[in-house]
Amino acid sequence: MGSVSALAESEPVESVPSGRVSTMTETAAPIRVIVVDDDPMVVTGIKGILAPHPNIETVASASSGEEALDQVALHFPDLVLMDIRMPGIGGIEAIARLVNSVRPPKVVALTSFDTDDYLLRALQAGAAGFLLKDIGPVDLAEAIGRVHSGEPILSPRSLKRLISKTTSSQDQRQQREAEELLAELTERELQIAIRVAQGLSNQEIADAMFMSQATVKTHLNRINVKLDTNNRVHIAVLVERARLSRSDGT
Repeated sequence: MGSVSALAESEPVESVPSGRVSTMTETAAPIRVIVVDDDPMVVTGIKGILAPHPNIETVASASSGEEALDQVALHFPDLVLMDIRMPGIGGIEAIARLVNSVRPPKVVALTSFDTDDYLLRALQAGAAGFLLKDIGPVDLAEAIGRVHSGEPILSPRSLKRLISKTTSSQDQRQQREAEELLAELTERELQIAIRVAQGLSNQEIADAMFMSQATVKTHLNRINVKLDTNNRVHIAVLVERARLSRSDGT
């Protein structure tokens, strides 16, 4: 549930740089998207927001979890924007079913309800992202491009809530353990990890550190191996536990 007016208001997505809609080239096939929401005005609003972007094609829409499963089986989209609260099969269950299907699309939860319960359940179900419906039009298109390229994404408020919830009960032992793990990183890897915790995208990290986005991704892969993590949220949690998130990375 939500409103079209909310979708027109802008909240940056994890410090998304404005104006950069997609990393895809003009000759690449567009990202095929299905929009799922039980409010027809929200569906119409999202379609209108995505229509001007040639690298994104809305191939279908659905008003329930059941209909979403049918439409995905029919169209095999690259990405599904999934509302959470819907009658029948809700968004959480639909996400879990889709990510375990034969040809699973990436699924991004798009909701008006910024609660710990919805956030954690969506991520546990396999969502590749969690965004709020007050996201700005350019940021929504950018987020779709980033998730399609394999970069999990959370709204800034959601990322802060997740880190806060995860680290709220930390003690000195957890801080020491995080510090010991981060000590395994090279200086450059540590700088990148800190910027991940600050909410910077791969492109923003690349710009700040004068390197290519491909080099940033290579470093992130090495960081995940050294820290035994599997995504940027886990990296951010370790940096927060070590109380390094306010550092400038120098």
